[in-house]
Amino acid sequence: MTTGPRRQRSVQELLGSIVLVFEAVVVGLAALVVNGLGGVSPVVALGGGAALCLALFATAGLLRYPWAPAVGWVLQGLMILCGVFVTMMFVIGALFAAIWTYAMFSGVRIDREKRRAS
Repeated sequence: MTTGPRRQRSVQELLGSIVLVFEAVVVGLAALVVNGLGGVSPVVALGGGAALCLALFATAGLLRYPWAPAVGWVLQGLMILCGVFVTMMFVIGALFAAIWTYAMFSGVRIDREKRRAS
């Protein structure tokens, strides 16, 4: 089986996928905290955390498509809304939204500069 050359990933795609995967790990740990605190049922805490983790991982893998960064923005909003269950998630969600914003805008700028230089 021969494979062709690998597709060149954009800087925006690389930075975005790094942010989303790291965020998925944090969401998984936060789901365990929410479950341990007992504020909501384990189905909501662990099921919701698992669903958000899967959405983050899936979006990280789909960032090559032009619509995927918009899904990433929606997921950042959901991450902030997790603060309803654990107040500290408002802060963590806002931090990840700031990192996501930086990754998206810096990635676009760097990709533009790379295209201009070549």
